[in-house]
Amino acid sequence: MIRNPCEGIGIIVMVQKKSPTWKDVKVKLAEFNRANLLALVKDLYGASKDNQAFLHARFDLGADALKPYKTRIDRWLAPDLFKNQNVSASKAKNAIKDYQNAIGQPEGLAELMVFYCECASDFSNTVGFGDVAYFKALLKMFEAALKISVTLQNDLRDALLNRLDHVRSVSYNLGYGVGDEMNIILAEYKDNN
Repeated sequence: MIRNPCEGIGIIVMVQKKSPTWKDVKVKLAEFNRANLLALVKDLYGASKDNQAFLHARFDLGADALKPYKTRIDRWLAPDLFKNQNVSASKAKNAIKDYQNAIGQPEGLAELMVFYCECASDFSNTVGFGDVAYFKALLKMFEAALKISVTLQNDLRDALLNRLDHVRSVSYNLGYGVGDEMNIILAEYKDNN
């Protein structure tokens, strides 16, 4: 007779639950009254600076709703090398995505995208930073900034396009053909519009 090796040991089988989704959260939120919902939002507000920035932008609070997003972009694209901070184009892009999720006004998105391009090109030019992935991200953001900037009202559009032109000029110093690539993007966009 063959014995089960686990017999008598008392093994407990754990059933793994599925990861919760927004649908699960929505069901729980439906049970909240106004006071409980306000308490939850207050807790989320206090939990992180990112949550605060999101709510400030969503409700158009404060003098400059873009400032916390610009701070994050600057941190990740132009780190303090003396503090051994690293570069992360994806974390800088996440700041723009977070703003877009909070409010996503085209003017604010264009400003953040142009600011991204300025930070990346200025940092690379100043410290001689040369990374192909970083430059590819810069070129993608340059194109996205161009695309959204031309849709804005004249004065704002012209100011943003002048700043992008400055980025293009600085980018000739970066090598890797970044400035030339920006010329191509600009020419293609002019041909298609």
